[in-house]
Amino acid sequence: MEQSGLIKVGVYVDVSNIAQNGGYGMQYDILRTFACRNNGVAMRLNAYVAYDEEMAERNPEYKKKSENFHSILRDFGYKVIVKVVKWYVDEHGVRYGKSNADLDMAVDALRQSERLDYVLLVTGDGDFVQVVRALQSKGCRVEVLAYKNVSNDLINEADVFTSGYMIPDLSPIEIHKANNGTRIVRGVCYSFFPEKGYGFMRFMKNISGSLWIRDTRKEESPYGTAFFHSSQLTEDIDVKKIPNRNMIFEFELKEIKDKGLQAENIKLLDK
Repeated sequence: MEQSGLIKVGVYVDVSNIAQNGGYGMQYDILRTFACRNNGVAMRLNAYVAYDEEMAERNPEYKKKSENFHSILRDFGYKVIVKVVKWYVDEHGVRYGKSNADLDMAVDALRQSERLDYVLLVTGDGDFVQVVRALQSKGCRVEVLAYKNVSNDLINEADVFTSGYMIPDLSPIEIHKANNGTRIVRGVCYSFFPEKGYGFMRFMKNISGSLWIRDTRKEESPYGTAFFHSSQLTEDIDVKKIPNRNMIFEFELKEIKDKGLQAENIKLLDK
């Protein structure tokens, strides 16, 4: 029985693609919350995982970790689709493994989309551009979430692209060691005045449905703004390249009395 007012959500995760491209350690419970932020109900949560049977026979630890990971995914409500690694030998005699979930993921998303309003593809693979178009032609809103090495064509084709780095608590803090009471966030520089040596960072405060409301003065905006001085940028950051929404920074967020939020110890996240 369909529930009135709820948005029917489908999430399709290419686990290997994400783990190998900046998303290792991604929290799948937070991912589910993000996908369902717009009064959504998860109709499909599919996680496509690679599994090396030969490695499992040789390495009990690998087998145990894989099984534990699959169990965690199931605990969060995901259907785990296991793609067994197949081994081949190339023309030079080099043996290599391959486990490609693209076709399964694409077919499942397309077949199941008839009962979905919104699809979240968690991958950066440009092969999904045509899948995005096909889903949109069926009337689905399609969002893409990924970390690094993301196809520009895929970003441009999606209704919304969200960097996994930006979502609070979705993935571990990478380049800061948080001190007691220090809040570490990630954000983008949306304004910079080189002649004055200061600018502003935008970061995501919480997971909400209003990602398009970028004006942080509006109460319903999920974003916050932090002032920063150029002296807080590390030396490897080229100020000539900012502002740039494709450059994601990790920084300490401080509350300065009578001045609001300030970004300090700003580091460029390696994408």
